[in-house]
Amino acid sequence: MSAEQRKKLIVLMINMFIAIGSFGIIIPILPAYLQSIGQGGTAAGLMIAIFAGAQLIFSPIAGKWTDQYGRRKMIIYGLVGLTASMFIFYAVDTIWWLYFSRVIGGIGAALLVPAIFAYVADITTMEQRAKGNSLISAAMSLGIVIGPGIGGFLTDYGLKVPFLISAIVSLVAVIFSIIVLKESQQEQAEGVHYDDESMVKKLVRSVKMPYFIPLVITLVMSFGLMAYESVLGLFVDNEFGATPQEIALMITATGIISTIVQLFVVDRLVVNLGEEKVLNIFLGVATVGFLLSIFASSYVLFFGITLIIFLATSILRPVLNTLISKLAGHEQGFAMGMNNAYMSIGNILGPTLAGLLYDVNIIYPFVLGLILLLFTLMTTMIWVKRSPKQPKLGTPEKV
Repeated sequence: MSAEQRKKLIVLMINMFIAIGSFGIIIPILPAYLQSIGQGGTAAGLMIAIFAGAQLIFSPIAGKWTDQYGRRKMIIYGLVGLTASMFIFYAVDTIWWLYFSRVIGGIGAALLVPAIFAYVADITTMEQRAKGNSLISAAMSLGIVIGPGIGGFLTDYGLKVPFLISAIVSLVAVIFSIIVLKESQQEQAEGVHYDDESMVKKLVRSVKMPYFIPLVITLVMSFGLMAYESVLGLFVDNEFGATPQEIALMITATGIISTIVQLFVVDRLVVNLGEEKVLNIFLGVATVGFLLSIFASSYVLFFGITLIIFLATSILRPVLNTLISKLAGHEQGFAMGMNNAYMSIGNILGPTLAGLLYDVNIIYPFVLGLILLLFTLMTTMIWVKRSPKQPKLGTPEKV
């Protein structure tokens, strides 16, 4: 990559890190804060579902706007939405206003994420795209790891201090992007029409796209991961008597593993094997991980299996983004918007169904994840066999 490309990617990584990290700051103190205003588990669950629901509804629209109005505007508007969400969260104690702040935050994320990945597609070649997407994914993982740590430290200064710091940091990202970020889209692509399709019509249209199967994999992966994460703490506490510190260690370790893999491993794997083989291999690894988690007999063993699952998904995420981007042609914004929408569907359904199944039998969420992954693995293997061969990243394309 050239120095100019690296500079632009660093700006995007900083934006993604701040966006994810600023929300992560509030995670450790959210249960205590909700309890302080007379709320409990229902409110905590709705905080996740409302954010993901708003992100789902606005992702297709945001994808269209990303292609129509440019990546830079959507990135800035997305950061503004996240900043406003955090300031509202800090300023009020009424639960309905807190829910409203999550709607604003979800819209902000819907604007931000597709625009960032479309920006990466603009400034990278096919051969460089896996590396670019891996760096953005690594910034997300790092935000997930560092944000909660900072939030836990800030609670020493007051329960609402993390909300204020999160809002200020997000505002800095807005100002930083306005000053530094330049538009990456050179011109509106010919033949791309910006109609006013509803979200349902966009979802229907996505079924006909060459990247539909990668979208489905994104949904299943998000579903499985969110289902897994939502019952993880409850499961290890119930089964193995894990302490809060041991649960925190598990979450932190998975984040660190994801960051390292996305920074140093994904690009080499894709260059050597190609996206399709990487998809098959690591969908298989994730499937085996879910199978083993059902039979884990100790905290240490379950910890190791969890690391394997997160290692596989941390490789799958940027590879899926890259494959969708390669197959999207000029409609990068639409494709990334649909990618975000499918991810949001998984983020809504995963925790909801996992919670319901967990109350029936604590092992059922893992069984459901295993069944879905097996089905997806078989579908992907058939799709890869039937689809036209894509050149491996790192392999010059024939003109």
